[in-house]
Amino acid sequence: MKRFVVRWLLVALTMPLFFTGAGVLAEATKLTIVHFNDLDRMGAKGGRGGVAKLAAIIAEQRASNDNVMVTFGGDTISPSLMSGLDQGAHMIDLLNQLDLTAMVLGNHEFDFGPEIAKERIAEANFPILGTNTVDPDGTIIDGALASIMVNTGDFKIGIFGLTTVGTLEKSSPGEYTFMDPLEVAVDQTVKLREEGADLIIALAHTDTVEDQILVENEVVDLLLSGDDHTQITDFSNDTLFVESGGQAEHVTVIDVYLDREEDDDGIKTVWNADYRVIDSIRYAENPEIAAHVADYEAQLDEQLNVELGVTETPLDTRRETIRGKEAAFGNLVADAIRNATGADISFANGGGIRGDRTYEAGTVLTRRDIQSELPFGNKTVVMEVTGQVIIDALENGFSRIEDGSGRYPHISGIKVVVNPDADPGSRVVKVNHNGAPLDPNGTFVFAVNNYLAGGGDGYTMFADQKRIVNEYAGVLDAVQVFNYISSKGTVAPMVEGRIIYQN
Repeated sequence: MKRFVVRWLLVALTMPLFFTGAGVLAEATKLTIVHFNDLDRMGAKGGRGGVAKLAAIIAEQRASNDNVMVTFGGDTISPSLMSGLDQGAHMIDLLNQLDLTAMVLGNHEFDFGPEIAKERIAEANFPILGTNTVDPDGTIIDGALASIMVNTGDFKIGIFGLTTVGTLEKSSPGEYTFMDPLEVAVDQTVKLREEGADLIIALAHTDTVEDQILVENEVVDLLLSGDDHTQITDFSNDTLFVESGGQAEHVTVIDVYLDREEDDDGIKTVWNADYRVIDSIRYAENPEIAAHVADYEAQLDEQLNVELGVTETPLDTRRETIRGKEAAFGNLVADAIRNATGADISFANGGGIRGDRTYEAGTVLTRRDIQSELPFGNKTVVMEVTGQVIIDALENGFSRIEDGSGRYPHISGIKVVVNPDADPGSRVVKVNHNGAPLDPNGTFVFAVNNYLAGGGDGYTMFADQKRIVNEYAGVLDAVQVFNYISSKGTVAPMVEGRIIYQN
C-alpha cells in the first residue's frame, strides 16, 4: 500500500523545493496542520490553554497560509465541573466556533453513555470521526463518519478516526465496541488510497501501546493522537507521530510540503514536514471566544447554587475532625466514589476535604457546598490491587494521626481497627471486608483520587498498580458526590464504626 508514496522528513526547512523526474525544480504545496488533543477545560489555567487561546493560535496560522487544517484528538465533553451540569454541551458549542477540520471520538465522549454521545455529535458543525466505534451489527455510531477527504491544492488528504479499545473499561459506551485500531487503519488506508488520497492521516485517541503498534506497522503517513496527555513529535518507520499534551496548553503545528515527481515507475506523491510546538502562554485570548467562555463561567457560578439534597444528619468537615477520626462527611465522599465506580473499596483523604465547617441536620446541600469541600479538581482513579496493598495504604494513612496529616483515610467497603499508640507502620490491628478478614492475597477493585493514586501523601504503593481507569479517563470526585446526593434526594451519613481506635 506504500509503494506509491515516497516520504522524506526535513526539519527546519526554509524553502522546500523538489526535483521532478525531469530534473526541474518545482515549489511544493504547503499544508499546515494545527493539532491538539484532550481539551475539556474551557478557560486558561496559569496563563496556558483553554479555547480562547487555542482560537488565537489557529487564527495566526490561518493568517499565514491558505491551506490550514485543524485536527482534534478527542476527549472534550467530560470531565469538568461544567460537564457535570450540561453533559459537555458547552464544549461542543465553543469548538463550533473554531472551524475544525475533524475531531475523533475520545473515551470521555462516552462518560454519559452512548445516547448523550450521539447528541453531542449531532450538535457539532464539524466532522466527528468514529471509524472503529461500532454497534453489534458493525454500524458506526450515529452521526460519526468513517473518513473524510480534504482537498489541498491538487492533493487529496484522507483522514479516518481511531478510538482506544480501552474505552470499554474507561467509560460507558453501552452496546458500542471498538474494533482493533491496526486492522481498521490498514483497511482505511487501502480504501482511501484507492479513492485517490495522496496523504493518509489517522486522527486517533489511542493509548501508548496502540500508538506504537500503528507506528511500527508503517500504516499511515501521519498519526495525530491523543489520550495519554503526552507531548511528542517523532518520525520513525515512515510515520510522523504527534501528540500535543492536553488542554491546548501546548499546540503542535505541522507544515507538510506536498509535490509530485516522475520517474521510470510513473508519477508519485512526495512529502516532507517540519513541525514546532507552540506554548499558548505567549498568546492573548481571542476576545470573542473569551467572552463566550466568561458567559459559561458565569452560568457555572449560578449553577453551583443549585440544591442537591438534604442531609438528615449533622456533618463536620473541620480540620481536626476530618484529619483525625472517622467523619460522616468523609464517609459520604468515599461512598459516593465507590458507588460511581462500582469499586469494592474506596478511600477519600482528609486533606482533600477543605470546607472546615459544620452542617446541621436538615441542611440543604448545594453544588457550591460540595465544590468548596472538594476544591482541587481531583479525578477518581480505579485500579486493581491486592489486599496487602490496601493494608499498606491504611498503615500510611494512620501513620501521622498525631500530626493532623492530610493523608488520613476515609473509607468505604471496609472496616478497620487501629491502635493509634503503636509505632507508625504497625497501627493497623484488623481489616474486615464484607464481614470477614481482608485477604492480603485477594484482588480488589479500588477507587481513589488521582492525587493519592500518583503517590501523594505517602501513598507510594498505589503508583505502580494496574489502572482500570486512569486519571485522564477519571471523573471529578466532586461531580460523583453531586450525582450521589441528587440521586438520593436525602442522605444520612453517620460515624458508624468504620474506623475504630483500640489502645
